[in-house]
Amino acid sequence: MSDLFADAEAPRVPLAERLRPQSLDEVAGQQHLLGAGKPLRLAFASGKPHSMILWGPPGVGKTTLARLMAQGFDAEFIALSAVFSGVKEIREAIAQARAAQARGRHTILFVDEVHRFNKAQQDAFLPFVEQGLVTFIGATTENPSFEVNSALLSRAAVYVLEPLDGDAMAELLQRAQAAACPQLSFDEDARARLIGFADGDARRLMNLVEQIQVAAETAGCAHVDGEFVDRALAQKLRRFDKGGDAFYDQISALHKAVRGSHPDAALYWLCRMLDGGAEPLYLGRRLVRMAVEDIGLADPRALEIALNACTTYERLGSPEGELALAQATVFLACAAKSNAVYKAYNAARKFVAGDVSRPVPMHLRNAPTRLMKELGHGAAYRYAHDEPEAYAAGASYLPEGMDEPGWYQPVGRGMESRIGEKLAWLRGLDAAARGGKR
Repeated sequence: MSDLFADAEAPRVPLAERLRPQSLDEVAGQQHLLGAGKPLRLAFASGKPHSMILWGPPGVGKTTLARLMAQGFDAEFIALSAVFSGVKEIREAIAQARAAQARGRHTILFVDEVHRFNKAQQDAFLPFVEQGLVTFIGATTENPSFEVNSALLSRAAVYVLEPLDGDAMAELLQRAQAAACPQLSFDEDARARLIGFADGDARRLMNLVEQIQVAAETAGCAHVDGEFVDRALAQKLRRFDKGGDAFYDQISALHKAVRGSHPDAALYWLCRMLDGGAEPLYLGRRLVRMAVEDIGLADPRALEIALNACTTYERLGSPEGELALAQATVFLACAAKSNAVYKAYNAARKFVAGDVSRPVPMHLRNAPTRLMKELGHGAAYRYAHDEPEAYAAGASYLPEGMDEPGWYQPVGRGMESRIGEKLAWLRGLDAAARGGKR
């Protein structure tokens, strides 16, 4: 009798945990990292773990990969969640790692949601990563460039995980059905809707299958169709698109409608996503991106209006704040368009990534001390405000030996047309000065 009660009270392991991959070959998706000859596959094959940041949306395998690394490298595995942990837990983890090292065992320290740690907490890992006491693996849903401090980021490789595509999700759905409800049959419409609901998140897909299993048992149903999926899940999980289109297709449609200067279409996609339960501030962040990528300096007000819409929503919430997002959407759609800064930035990043580290010219260097001045730092620098037109015509601000790249090419629309005229005038002054005419 007591054993029977013990079994009844034992916690039920969620399907997502029961089906967690036990080998790399069981991992669905992420072939850009795990395929033959790809970075993480090579890391596993080398047998030499290295610190890394796994960046990607929820439910794409970040925790699974960290666990598989501990298994593949025969290392101790310590997991922390930045949501529930602090410096005390970090110290305890390091103590465990030292004890493991004394036993001749290496430790992989996995920190989930690492972006939630503040700078001091992130800094606490640095000496132990440098000493080789632990191999650090951080998981984050946020851009590590902004959320992980540079010192930790410089000591870890960053791998970007992608939302699982339709093929990967179909494979996972098949596994989930076989494990959780082999007695149920799913038609193609039901499968498509479940995959659509899950939106590239494996964990969410497993949870949905469990919900369908319970609903089917309650209804005495053996066959699941699309209508049954809608009835079972509609009250628990709102969809961004009832027809099964991917969430990211809708944000793409919104972006392209704004870029295409079609305010009505832009409003349609904004309202579709709001009505489907999309996080309004996520949409606000995407509007900010549109303002800088597709409008830029053709109308600098676009960025200000997009940022103000986000602030308004933060202060007012729904529904008042959503009107500010709509206003920003219409303004962006109607604004003059330019991707000149976007193109120039990408070109500059590409050049810098493939170029040598050119020294800063002496006349541009900072000279806060007498020694630096004696070494020539800042010598021959021309202070623009003391020059005619407040412009040091003919002066160079690029590293020596580097040609003018011409990355930024203003378009002839909006305010950027005036910027182009001014730059052309300034280049004329340069040409005159370098030709000895000034």
